Amino acid sequence: MKDTLKELVQYWRLYLLMLVLGIGGSFQYGIQVSIMASPAQHIQGFVNQTWLGRYEVPVEDSTNMLIWSFIVSVFSLGGWLGAIHSGSLPAVHGRKKALLFNNVVAIVAALVMVFSPMAKSFEMILLGRFLYGYNAGLGLSVNLMYLGESSPKKMRGFMSLTCSIFIGLGKILGQILGIRELLGRDDMWPFLLGLCGLPAVLQLLALPFFPEAPRYLYIDKGDTEGCKRALQWLWQEDDLKLELDDMDKERESSQGLKTKTVLDVLRSRCVRWQTLALVFPCAGVQFCGINALYFYCFDIFREAGVAEDKMQYLSIGIGATELIAVSFCSLLIDRAGRKNLMGYGYLLMGAIMSVLIAMLYFKDLYFWMPYINITLIFSVICVYGLGPCGVAMALPADLFLQAWRPSAYVISGTVNWLGLFLIGMFFPYIVDGMGEFCFLIFVVYCISSAAFMLYFIPETTKKTVMDITEDFNKLNYKNRKSDTEKASFGFVTKF
Repeated sequence: MKDTLKELVQYWRLYLLMLVLGIGGSFQYGIQVSIMASPAQHIQGFVNQTWLGRYEVPVEDSTNMLIWSFIVSVFSLGGWLGAIHSGSLPAVHGRKKALLFNNVVAIVAALVMVFSPMAKSFEMILLGRFLYGYNAGLGLSVNLMYLGESSPKKMRGFMSLTCSIFIGLGKILGQILGIRELLGRDDMWPFLLGLCGLPAVLQLLALPFFPEAPRYLYIDKGDTEGCKRALQWLWQEDDLKLELDDMDKERESSQGLKTKTVLDVLRSRCVRWQTLALVFPCAGVQFCGINALYFYCFDIFREAGVAEDKMQYLSIGIGATELIAVSFCSLLIDRAGRKNLMGYGYLLMGAIMSVLIAMLYFKDLYFWMPYINITLIFSVICVYGLGPCGVAMALPADLFLQAWRPSAYVISGTVNWLGLFLIGMFFPYIVDGMGEFCFLIFVVYCISSAAFMLYFIPETTKKTVMDITEDFNKLNYKNRKSDTEKASFGFVTKF
């Protein structure tokens, strides 16, 4: 208990940085994800009203639905573009400047949203959603980089996991503000959509008072004194020898190496297994079925007899469940380990969804079946928050050395955002074709990811980046001892 209190006092500036990054990044993303459900009817009415004013005929239902689908899905395309730029912008201009630029994008998006009714333009909503997506795609990756490179080794997992906590908080706030009694009304929906500009303003004002990420200063810029000042300011420690030695080893291993491109990451043997770990279980969290479950849960609620006007309160309950689970994960991640939490988490998710498939198939046999299905949905979300959701945020910062890290985040973001787009576009058709058996796809993915994590991927908890790299070199250069030794010093980088 004494050690915990000491850390809270000693690292209060680091926690403040975590708060500023969380509010302007992950929290903002959580709001963006959750607010679109409430004003859907109002936005479609606005599209019809705008169409009628322009062409003096009401918009056809199919056209209105197509426009609405674009409004929803363009967010993912913007996120993908932001994820692509999350490699170059922070590498060239630094983590802090990249986030400051990103805040301006969010503020512009918010203003476009708020003034769209005044301009009588639903195209402005499309533009605003795209800019919000770009902001989220760039911001999430850079936030994780910034936190991971500013945190001591013993706290790296916890600090990275706070991104998931802030996403959960943002989802709940968006769901609460979207109810009819608050901003979910016909006259207030533009302000609901523009809400994400406020966290961006807060971060834009606060972030200049914080230093650049210490690892970026030391390894990328060679600014030893600037790195020391940043670490002393954030950690309030004078003895930084161990941390600086670790950075020095990483800088020596990257000596003469430029920041790697995405093609370098995909082609180089020395990061082959790190890339597999990033793409398969980490970046592929979209394919574990959690977003599909969110889509399907309202049908299950209806089958249980839940009134339509009560659905929004149950959705708040789902968001609260995920938030509580992720909060518990933050306490466990540096004790139980990333590998166990993600591996066994995926395994348990696959098992629960297998039971859910069976219960959905026999849902009409007994009146109490839908209530069991509701319980199973909450159980899957709880397990997701305890394991895969949180660990997926922490692992990318652990797996790659500084020269490879920005491009690794590009790959992670690309898989995530394209996965979200594909599920949003095609899952309704999969449900129509396969019914309750649609979850079999996600069961296979969860069990495969669990096996991959538990049997192949080494533990990363409480290890330095160089230690983790050496562990992965045993997989990258299996049965090739000489190459393994060379790779430890950064000389082997290609097939």
